[in-house]
Amino acid sequence: MDQIIGGDPAADADLVKDSDQRRFAKDVLEASRTRPVIVDFWAPWCGPCKTLGPIIEKAVKSAKGAVQLIKINIDENQMLAQQLRIQSIPAVYAFFQGRPVDGFVGALPESQIKQFIDRLVQATGGTPGGDQLAELLEHAKAALEEGDVSLAARVYGEILQQEPENPAAIAGMAKCYLQSGDGDRAKALLAKLPPALANNAEIAAVRSAIELAEQAEQAGPVGELEAKVAADPKDHQARLDLATALYAEGNREAAVDHLLQSIKIDRKWNDEAARKQLLKYFEALGFNDPISVDGRKRLSSILFA
Repeated sequence: MDQIIGGDPAADADLVKDSDQRRFAKDVLEASRTRPVIVDFWAPWCGPCKTLGPIIEKAVKSAKGAVQLIKINIDENQMLAQQLRIQSIPAVYAFFQGRPVDGFVGALPESQIKQFIDRLVQATGGTPGGDQLAELLEHAKAALEEGDVSLAARVYGEILQQEPENPAAIAGMAKCYLQSGDGDRAKALLAKLPPALANNAEIAAVRSAIELAEQAEQAGPVGELEAKVAADPKDHQARLDLATALYAEGNREAAVDHLLQSIKIDRKWNDEAARKQLLKYFEALGFNDPISVDGRKRLSSILFA
């Protein structure tokens, strides 16, 4: 994925802005589909917040459009702070493609803020290497989408020789293993990653795809599970198993529907198992997939209603 570069004054005008719990889904979750969004939770009475604010704003503007900053006053948005379990401020969360990927608590010096943003940009796909690297990544991606796993693996291997920690190439190689039926090798590749790459969005997507492939092998008969859910709509385990079976059959929309219904009935069941499974679907499908886009909007309407 190419790094997003700023330069358009109209686009840069919204690099730093205030938001609230009503607009959180749009300003943060939806906006983070195209570039990382940093959220600064602060309060007027917080001394460290006053120190951090100008520093992080300066660093975000210096990134020239690679990231966006959203500022949220927790005094005016207490419900949102509770939902996100904000216990100390300043608290800074970084979101990408609808999910938190990094963060810190407390006021950091400018040098560490810059490192945080640089790490965020790189971990979410902003890789150096120029046009040639971008072309190789696109070439490998296209080959994989067309089913030429062998060609894709060769190209990804070439990229990894130049940049062993390129997250897009690592994720692509893991996809090659997975599509070849070698899930164990894909898991082994991801298990060796350093912590800085573990939360990369593309790598997280492959990890979710691996988990879903393993779950699919254990999926029960759809007919029996549908009957159990019809008999007891609050049987969350049966509904979760049904979603797994439907997803394994390729009926992704129905799988998403059942998980959303489970969340709507009781979002906290089994430590939010339905929501966590739903996020795995979104990651595996890709956050720009129409099913993911629609599902995330519906999920946000449930969670922030």
